[in-house]
Amino acid sequence: MKKRNFPHTYVIISLIIVISAILTWVLPGGEYSVPQSLEQTDHLSIPEYSQTDSNPQTWQVFAALYKGFVRQSGIIVFILMIGGAFWIMNETKAIDSGIMSFLAFSGRLEKIKAFKALGVNNIILTLIMMLFSLFGAIFGMSEETIAFIIILVPLAISMGYDSITGVALCFVAAALGFAGAILNPFTIGIAQGIAELPLFSGLEYRLICWLVINVAGISYILWYAARVRKNPEKSIVYEEDIYWRNRSVSEGTFSVKPSSGATWIVFGLVLTTLVIFSVINPLSTLKFGDPGSGSGSAVTLPLLPAVSILFIITGIASLRKSSQMFILNLLLFTILILVIGVMGYEWYIMEIASLFFAMGLLAGIAYSQSPNRITKLFIEGASDILPAALVVGLAGGIIVILEDGKVVATILHGASTAMKDVGDIASVQIMYVIQTLINIVIPSGSAKAALTMPIMAPFSDLIGVSRQATVMAFQFGDGFTNMITPTSGVLIGVLGVARIPYEKWVKWVTPLIIILALLGALLLIPTVTMTLKGF
Repeated sequence: MKKRNFPHTYVIISLIIVISAILTWVLPGGEYSVPQSLEQTDHLSIPEYSQTDSNPQTWQVFAALYKGFVRQSGIIVFILMIGGAFWIMNETKAIDSGIMSFLAFSGRLEKIKAFKALGVNNIILTLIMMLFSLFGAIFGMSEETIAFIIILVPLAISMGYDSITGVALCFVAAALGFAGAILNPFTIGIAQGIAELPLFSGLEYRLICWLVINVAGISYILWYAARVRKNPEKSIVYEEDIYWRNRSVSEGTFSVKPSSGATWIVFGLVLTTLVIFSVINPLSTLKFGDPGSGSGSAVTLPLLPAVSILFIITGIASLRKSSQMFILNLLLFTILILVIGVMGYEWYIMEIASLFFAMGLLAGIAYSQSPNRITKLFIEGASDILPAALVVGLAGGIIVILEDGKVVATILHGASTAMKDVGDIASVQIMYVIQTLINIVIPSGSAKAALTMPIMAPFSDLIGVSRQATVMAFQFGDGFTNMITPTSGVLIGVLGVARIPYEKWVKWVTPLIIILALLGALLLIPTVTMTLKGF
């Protein structure tokens, strides 16, 4: 019997576009007294719905991609620029260097009695997972985890574990951070931008959620790892790991490149830039939530001068080690500047994309790459992430069809009427379930944000749930099932490199997915029952 292929994401979204066009023939046209397309409404006085003449869509389905690109152009360019920038950085192996140095440092903990009593291996595994979780939470690490499999799987097996533990160290940990996103521009940044919320607002509660999710996920992984280490034959991939047990860890290592003149030049350029901005902006006011509405707070500090001084110290120290360590230091300061820019200067997609673009170029120069090589790497990175950018534009076409057909208000009215009496808790849980189901067939977080948030954001206004709570429902619904859905290219790539059969992976990860899904449902309850900053 011929095996059926699962429909491609493009096919699925194209079918939804066609279905949306059919709906414009079936549903009556409608509108609210104030247009609902991505506009902030007053929860206390919801505009009245009224029927209007419909506008059935026909040939417009072929223009949906073009109009979707125009609608989501900012997000699409943002994705391409960041994809190219991180591809340049990945070429330098800076993050690899940081991980290996981190492991070497952690190994020295075995000499300390207190750490030995807690279990040095447990500490090492936890620290590695926390590091990757931070990468997932801050800048959405996902595809990059594939590169670390060839290092961390042999390392895990050499420590007495199995390949699943090695995959969990990076892929699952990054997925935990992705689900509990703190500053992830690919999910939270895009979703909040579409929902017209202050970028990365609600940070305080998301940080709590990130901690809770990591405690649960890492505890599960440590329990499994200890079980395998005690009896390796209990591993469900014991036979498959013969390949890895016959390999040495050294095969997954890389050469360290000393700092060159180009690296020092980049250090000087970055320092000069920081000093100039420190003189222009000696004080920075960080805003938490929305201070103007009384639901947030603000603090003024000499952040840029402090960052400049810290960069001098860490920059010189990293330069003395290797170019990779300096580039890793550059990444850390990029993230720090991102936080200051967003919270202190109201940066949005253009500024963030420009920041990471500059980081990628500087990383390539610091690694002594030629202009042609840097250009080639950027193009490769943009090409690699192009499918995600294309699907964002295609998904935007769905909303274009529904809006041009004048049925968005009708759909929102019907949904709000059906759910208005179920209560806030039930409403946000239903949103969570919807986002989870959509993620099974469309695993791209940015694409799903472009598809669902234009509908969910105004819908939440109609049922009296905050848009921030709606973003949280999207965040959890987007994150957890990335670890199991067969439509995820990253998951399939990770399992392929680790030589783990998909069916065995599903057997291992299903209990974890159930735990995290239930935990996500519980964490959503305070978003509608408590007064939280940014909500």
